[in-house]
Amino acid sequence: MTRIGLLSDTHGHYDPKIETYFQSCDEIWHAGDIGPVEIADKLNAFRPLRAVYGNIDGQDVRIVYPEILRFQCEQVDVLIKHIGGYPKKYDPGIRQTIQKNPPKLFISGHSHILKVMPDNQYGLLHINPGAAGKIGFHKVRTLLRLVIEGTEIKELEVIELEK
Repeated sequence: MTRIGLLSDTHGHYDPKIETYFQSCDEIWHAGDIGPVEIADKLNAFRPLRAVYGNIDGQDVRIVYPEILRFQCEQVDVLIKHIGGYPKKYDPGIRQTIQKNPPKLFISGHSHILKVMPDNQYGLLHINPGAAGKIGFHKVRTLLRLVIEGTEIKELEVIELEK
C-alpha cells in the first residue's frame, strides 16, 4: 500500500499545512507549475517527490523534473503531464500517448480546476488536483490524498485550503 499526497500549481507558494495533511503519505506527486525549485526541494525534504514541470517553471525546475513522467506505483501505470486536458479533451501533446498506450491513472494540472473523472473509452482515471498556490482565479486551494494498493486506486480525499 502506497499513500500519495497529490498537488499542482503551487506557483511558488509553500503552505506549511501541506506537511500536516501529507504527514501520513509515503510520497508526494506534483503535477507542475511548481515555481522556484526551492518549493520542490522543501517537498522532497519532507517526503519523496515525483514531479513534472509546468509552463511557468524556469530552467531551475526543468533541469531536475521532466515534462512527462510515467512510472509504476504498485501495479498501477501512472502518467503525469502538467498540461494534459481531460477525458474527451486531452491536450494534443499527450493525446496520442493516451490513445496508443493508456495508463491506468492520468494526472494533470494547469486548469486550477479540481477534477476526478473516469475515462471509460481508455479505461483510466483522470485526476487534476486543482491548485495549491495562491496565484490564479480559483477560490479554494486544494490538495488530494489517495491510496494505491496493488491495482486499486482508492481512499481519495479532497483537502480544501483557504485562498
